[in-house]
Amino acid sequence: MILYQSISAAILSACMLFTSCTAQEQSQTYQAKDLTTEGLFTPGIEGPCTGPDGWIYIVNFAEQGTIGRVNTAGDAELFVTLPEGSIGNGIRMGKDGNLYIADYTGHNVLMLDLSTKEITVHAHNSAMNQPNDVAIASDGTLYASDPNWKEGTGQLWRIDTDGSTHLLAAEMGTTNGIELSPDEDLLYVNESVQRQIWVFDLSAEGEISNKRLLRDFPDFGFDGMRCDQVGNLYVTRHGKGTVVVLDPDGELIQEIKLTGTKPSNIAFGGTDGKTCFLTLQDRGAVETFRAEHPGRSFTMTTKK
Repeated sequence: MILYQSISAAILSACMLFTSCTAQEQSQTYQAKDLTTEGLFTPGIEGPCTGPDGWIYIVNFAEQGTIGRVNTAGDAELFVTLPEGSIGNGIRMGKDGNLYIADYTGHNVLMLDLSTKEITVHAHNSAMNQPNDVAIASDGTLYASDPNWKEGTGQLWRIDTDGSTHLLAAEMGTTNGIELSPDEDLLYVNESVQRQIWVFDLSAEGEISNKRLLRDFPDFGFDGMRCDQVGNLYVTRHGKGTVVVLDPDGELIQEIKLTGTKPSNIAFGGTDGKTCFLTLQDRGAVETFRAEHPGRSFTMTTKK
């Protein structure tokens, strides 16, 4: 009887501990905090992208035209300097171990080998305005937003694994954040100035169709976007200092307040893919919060 009571007490204690830890973890979800100190990056801070080594790669460390990296302790260092005249923006990680960087001044998408630090031009097209952000499919196909800020217009491009470029859409608004759904059947694109988020059907061949409005907002702009593995879309609200989480139907399910007011992009990482990293242009710093689900690209979904 005494042994039974001891075992029961141990089980109850373990359950209470698990419940307490779970409640504590949930209470910390979507609570933003600083990862780095301010001023490490220029106001052109963008990216970010988590590498297989756990580092977060971010453009414009200390000066324009560079890529720095930050570890989970918040320590930052210079990683590479881009070719003269190139300035990076959005970054994505490929299964091939390379980083793909939107080079908006060179009308390029650059490829950076993490092991050798060799930088090559993966794709170039002079008809591009200024490649801004990129999304990557599980087969390595890239999709790039291409705004013309002066004219308030934008384009969308598909970049195949051989580096060939294909114009998918023209005469859009200022295309900026871009992302794929977990099953890669949908392509999301936002327009910063117009404050609209669009969704397209995406074919297995990388063609888009059936453009429709997912959601619009009456104020503040947009920048980067990322999906989690259940299809929720995380959108940075540039100027408002928040990240909104939308369900696949465009309904607002969460809004996370940041310290800075100008978040430029977001990436998922950490050991379980549930840690979000935010680049803040007004602070030159990185903030972070925990999400409920891992990011889409943490374990890339195989295309149907």
